[in-house]
Order: sequence, then C-alpha cells, then structure tokens
Amino acid sequence: MAIKLDINPIKAWLPGKTDPLLVSGPCSLETEEQVLETARLLAKDHRVHVFRGGVWKPRTRPGSFEGVGSVGLKWLQMVKEETGLLVGTEVANTQHTEEALKAGVDVLWIGARSTASPFVVQEIADVIKGTDSIVMIKNPVNPDAQLWMGAVERVYRAGIKNIVGIHRGFTPFRETKYRNYPNWKTFIELRRLLPNLPVICDPSHIAGKREYLFEIAQKAFDMGMDGLMLESHRDPSVALSDAAQQLTPANLAKLLDNLVIRYENASNPDFENQLEVLRNRIDSIDSEILELLASRVDIVKEIGKYKRENNVTALQMNRWSQLMENRVKTGKSMDLNETFIKILFQLIHEDSVRMQTEILDNE
Repeated sequence: MAIKLDINPIKAWLPGKTDPLLVSGPCSLETEEQVLETARLLAKDHRVHVFRGGVWKPRTRPGSFEGVGSVGLKWLQMVKEETGLLVGTEVANTQHTEEALKAGVDVLWIGARSTASPFVVQEIADVIKGTDSIVMIKNPVNPDAQLWMGAVERVYRAGIKNIVGIHRGFTPFRETKYRNYPNWKTFIELRRLLPNLPVICDPSHIAGKREYLFEIAQKAFDMGMDGLMLESHRDPSVALSDAAQQLTPANLAKLLDNLVIRYENASNPDFENQLEVLRNRIDSIDSEILELLASRVDIVKEIGKYKRENNVTALQMNRWSQLMENRVKTGKSMDLNETFIKILFQLIHEDSVRMQTEILDNE
C-alpha cells in the first residue's frame, strides 16, 4: 500500500538551484590536496550541487584502503567554506554520525550494507533525531523494496523530512556487464510505495566502469529519477578506491552535456490529451488480458480435477518444455522480447502447477 510521507522536495532544502540534483566527488577522500583540487574543478560547473566524499570506507575484505577517517571531515569543511557547495559523506554507525553532525556535514548518506540492517539504520536515526539533516538512503544490497522503504520510514520517524533515496543497484545474482544489477523494477516499486520520495541514481556503483556511466545515467532520467550521484576524481588513474568507475571533472561535464533530461510532465497540453487517449487504450487491453487469464484459470482447474481422477501428477515436464518452446517462438514472431515471454509464462505455469497441486491435495 502506498504511503504519503511529508517528505520535502529537493528544492525545499536546495533553493535557487536548477534541477536535477547532482552529487559528485571522489569515492574516497585521500589527501587535502586531492579533495580541494577536485572540489574546485567541480564547483566551476553550476550543475553540481553537492560535493561527496567517503571518509570511512569499510571494504568487503580488510587490507585495502579504508578511508582517512575523521581528518577527512576537516577537508569537507574546507570545501564548504571555499566553494559554497554542500558537502556529504557516508555514515555507518553512531560514531560516524555524531562526528559528521559535529563537523557540519550537510548531507549524510546511509550505504547499501547499512540499509540492509534495520538495527544500523535505527541507531543512525536515533542520533540525527531533532536535527535538520539531509539524509540520503541507498537501496539495500538485495532487491527488497520493503527493506528500503523501512529505512526511509525509520529516518522519517526521527523527524527528518529532507530525505532522498539513492538507487545504486543490487548484488548480481548472475553474470552481468555491470558491477551491480540495476533491477529497475525495485525502484519502480519504491516509487509506488512512497510516491513523494525523491530518488536519484548512482550510476558509478551500478556500472563499475566508466564506459557504462552514460547509458545508466540516461536510463535513470528516462525512468523519471530526480538526479544523479556520480563519482569524480581529479585523476582517477591513481584513485585509492574504485578507480575504474570515476570520472575527471572535465569528463563528467561532457557526460552531463550529452544527457537528455526528461520530466514527469510536459508543458504541452496536447501531450496530456493524447497521452490520456493512449492510456485508456492500455487500460482496456489490460482488462482483456485479466479476463483471458481468469478464463485460463478455469481451464487449469478443470485439468487439475481431471488429473486427480486419473491419478496424474500436476507437473509434466514434456508438456512444459513444449509449451515454453511454442510460446517463445510465437512471441518472437510478434516482435516480443524473448526474455519477457520466458518470465511471463514461467510465472503463469508455476501458478498453474500450484493450483493443480492444491486440487490434487484436496482429494
């Protein structure tokens, strides 16, 4: 069920800035010089609103660079004073959160591993309670919209209204060209559940490689997201973490120049009229699909009863293989996506087997 929380739009805490929201900066703060030089270059581009940088960087395995620690907060203060940009960093426990607040960090974000733990999120929420912090919440490592939503609710119940979701992809369950699987449907589900929550995309962590950043960023705007978090380093070749996915400020500007920014609504009244006509047609077709599925269910139940009377199993692999082969072939002839057809009929067949099994069990 959708819930409308009283969450502020981005323009409420970022007045005078043009949309979409852009958060950029290095994966990790490494040296004072690296931080300030990168920030100065980014600040020249009016499209950058928030300078980001990891201060504490716990890695999957120990031994690699895990951040400079609290000294990095001083560098963020320097960036804020010199450039006027808002500054942000990731917090993963109460100590991080308390130190970041004390240092005047504007934006705190909760990482994917932390979002996966309601205990961690609640600890952070308890620390920021009563403040006017801006809190960004990355999706959990697994594609669970309810868990992501729960993290937003915990922060909101702490009295925080400046909240932004960050879609950074999910731990891949199969081989993919990206570092993390985008799984856009989880973002769509979160937007359905929390329709007034601003959500931005983190193409850097989805891609893992520079060559995929543009296609993911464009997809994010095509999906109606409110902005981007893109990692930028003065010299990515020497970055101490995630070097392959960071851009120089100059290359970041080129990427932004080529993006087509899309909006949820158009200023053209004829667009809305025509869109409504097309949507009505879709609604009509969807109703027909549901009626056909209901008719199919009736037949499936008859088959189940017939199998029960003749002591036949609910699942028959030869029939399933033939059905899938036939449906995929027919779908392709209609210019339908093969993967879509396979997933669709897998779901339909699994539910058919479930119904027949229930009928067999009710002898």
